[in-house]
Amino acid sequence: MLNNIESISKIDKSGMLDDVAGFPKQILKSKEIINQSNLPNLYKIDNIIICGMGGSAISGDIVQSLFRERIDIPIFVSRQYDLPRWAHKNTLVITQSYSGNTEETLSTFKHASQKHCKIIGISSGGKLKEYCEKRQIPHIKIPENIQPRAATGYILFSSIYALQKMGVLTHNMESEIKETIDITHDFSEHNKKEIPENENLSKQIAKKIFGTIPQVYGWNHYSPIAKRWCTQFNENSKVICRYDEVSECNHNDIVGWSRNPEVSKKFTCIMIRNHEDESIYMTTRLNFMKKLYQDVASQVIEIQVKGKKRLAKMMYLMYFGDFISCYLAILRNVDPSSVEVIDELKDLLAKI
Repeated sequence: MLNNIESISKIDKSGMLDDVAGFPKQILKSKEIINQSNLPNLYKIDNIIICGMGGSAISGDIVQSLFRERIDIPIFVSRQYDLPRWAHKNTLVITQSYSGNTEETLSTFKHASQKHCKIIGISSGGKLKEYCEKRQIPHIKIPENIQPRAATGYILFSSIYALQKMGVLTHNMESEIKETIDITHDFSEHNKKEIPENENLSKQIAKKIFGTIPQVYGWNHYSPIAKRWCTQFNENSKVICRYDEVSECNHNDIVGWSRNPEVSKKFTCIMIRNHEDESIYMTTRLNFMKKLYQDVASQVIEIQVKGKKRLAKMMYLMYFGDFISCYLAILRNVDPSSVEVIDELKDLLAKI
């Protein structure tokens, strides 16, 4: 099935795989968008709160992890209806919603306005754009008509470029972004739907996972990538998935695996590996986990990182998961774009 382009197109009715393949172009387009945006210079920022849900919040997690050791300003990701009490006039609140109509993000925007925080909005339109225009707050408009989770390039890199333009981020990211564009473009060329299974690593791994429950493990700045893999399996592949973080999971999760064979055999354990970044302690932990899971799970798949700099490594991994989740959807004969149950819940909430 994965070698039949006609069959793939019949299942992937909305062209999710094509949208995924366009990720490197989203990075380039984001720079153009920010260059044309009217953003203020911010001279006193005590902390940053990135507000969003789903793919928008994942972008926040990536920003937080990416700049954890590079910026003196604390970055906090909010997936709530409101803001922490400590938010104040010197807090920068980045409200992100692809549609511009995410109710949690809109509610947070109102709280930020009441607290006189410094705010910018990122969306393809919707009420968030209206809120920004009404209050004369900077709004970054990104292209519309794609699935929000396929617009991560726009949301993530618009926020990175915006932080640079406003002077909040002084670290020069150009070389890292260039490497990211190069490595994701190359990955797309070798993993797009036209590439046959015997030459397409994403198709091969999707086939291995098929029929099992994926469990993804991340660590350090790869932890948000593990979460992204999980949510992409949820939404694109329509499967139950778990993710966890090393070394926290070594204090609880591994105990469950050691004494639960009737359940553990249903899982594929996916482990992110990068020997250049692994300390001796992390390597020891991951090797111990690998041996444990090889004995009790259906299988273990190690995903090796590629790239030289942190951003490229993170995006290579994220992109890898995006493709795999779409191919797993094709194998399950489900459209990766449709999310009827989420739409059903939104309709219910709209009646309140």
